[in-house]
Amino acid sequence: MSATRLSMIGSRAVLFEVDCPFDLTHQERIWALTHAASTWDGVLESVPGMTNLTLLLDHVPQDLDRIERDLCDLWNTGKRHEVDGKLLEIDLTYGGSGGPHLAEVAQMTDMTIDQVIKLHSASDYTVYAVGSHAGYCYLGGLDPRLETPRRKVPLPRLPGGSLSVAGLQTGVSASAGPSGWNTIGSAEVSFFDPNKPQPALLQPGDRIRFLPKEVIA
Repeated sequence: MSATRLSMIGSRAVLFEVDCPFDLTHQERIWALTHAASTWDGVLESVPGMTNLTLLLDHVPQDLDRIERDLCDLWNTGKRHEVDGKLLEIDLTYGGSGGPHLAEVAQMTDMTIDQVIKLHSASDYTVYAVGSHAGYCYLGGLDPRLETPRRKVPLPRLPGGSLSVAGLQTGVSASAGPSGWNTIGSAEVSFFDPNKPQPALLQPGDRIRFLPKEVIA
């Protein structure tokens, strides 16, 4: 049975965290939990994260033990919510000024640059959650052979569209900002448009396929 923890975020939100593996099966359980909790009285929004769930409430909760118990009971049912999401294909330029750490990743993984690119672009990646910054997608599906540590010294600023890897995750930044991941490429894609009815381009359960457009040594 997975260990869980409930904590407050401000006065009208709670964070439910689950100590479980980072994989699609367990994330589908998070999605099921998200869907069920969204129907509860007093819940304004139910937001899935990476192996966690945030509930935004319309009131200050008076019985945290009950909320935690209800969430634990739901989690322990093992129910999964499978999503047949849309597929987005993204053209990528690997290496060059937009992918300054490609050679380092190849060295850390004991591969050639071509092998890194082939392996990275071989899988379809599932959007587990959207967050960190507006429109950013936390993706599952990175080949374990591409696992790398975070950088000891983060970069102060990377442009939007930067493709990076760290641990068992990969993703394309939705906007400019700092990063402690290893950046191996770049893409021209807009993940967030506040003027659209659905501002975020992708939702949990959608998929991304990276297409190598160009490789710059």
